[in-house]
Amino acid sequence: MKVLRTLMIVAITLAGAAGAAFVATAPEEALAQVKKTAQRAMTGKVHKLAIQVNQNEKGVMDLALNNAKNVIDYYKSKNEQVQVEVVTFGPGLHMLRSESPVKERIASMALENSNLVFQACANTQANMTKAEGKPVTLLSEAKVTPSGVVRLMELQDDGFAYIRP
Repeated sequence: MKVLRTLMIVAITLAGAAGAAFVATAPEEALAQVKKTAQRAMTGKVHKLAIQVNQNEKGVMDLALNNAKNVIDYYKSKNEQVQVEVVTFGPGLHMLRSESPVKERIASMALENSNLVFQACANTQANMTKAEGKPVTLLSEAKVTPSGVVRLMELQDDGFAYIRP
């Protein structure tokens, strides 16, 4: 019983605000949760999320940023690591252009979260440059990838979960 009590204290410490859930469950369930939390901490598992943006709509851009923030905050609260990549291509590249309607949020989020990456499709950038007859300038937070679609494929091959808001 003393070992179980010690494990419960460790679980509550590791889980932070979620600690109440451990106390409210049966001892067997609490022990299973403790083991799961400890195993994640020992293995250093990194959760991975790829977010696709291919629409030039502020609402979609805001939703993608909300999704990224919520995921990062969730895993931070659990003391677990997460890596998030927002991949833009086609009309979605407007999200990472210098005149982006969400550029302030991107600057703030990139500064606060080193585990958040913004990818811009080079194919789309070249096509927009040609169509507009002038260079397409990207935000300083944007990293250029040769192809947005290929980048999403590579991320999925590397175990990233994929969402399209």
